Amino acid sequence: MSLGTWIYTLLNGDLVGKDAFGNGYYKGKGKKLHGRERRWVVYHGSPEASKVPPEWHAWLHHTLENPLTEQAATAKDWQKPHLPNLTGTVAAYRPAGHDLQGGARAPASGDYQAWSPK
Repeated sequence: MSLGTWIYTLLNGDLVGKDAFGNGYYKGKGKKLHGRERRWVVYHGSPEASKVPPEWHAWLHHTLENPLTEQAATAKDWQKPHLPNLTGTVAAYRPAGHDLQGGARAPASGDYQAWSPK
């Protein structure tokens, strides 16, 4: 978090809650922007927007007036846990033929004939 964000949050923010990732969610103290209260997130670790779970995303974007309760935010047994977008990181998915995974892909099956103009 930058120094400016930290000072602004201390002076103008009320902590509304935290998620399972440690991100803190704040709303402005009385000041409104275009008729809406200001809402923001202070990320735990690197600032990556995909680390915001759906229940807090809805609150941040004024879809919900109040954040979801703990009971509503708990995942059903068939739901996977929320994961941030890993694209561009060392944990990103790379298939077997990818250059960073050795670059050797499985040979073609033999039923392919290259096109050539006649």
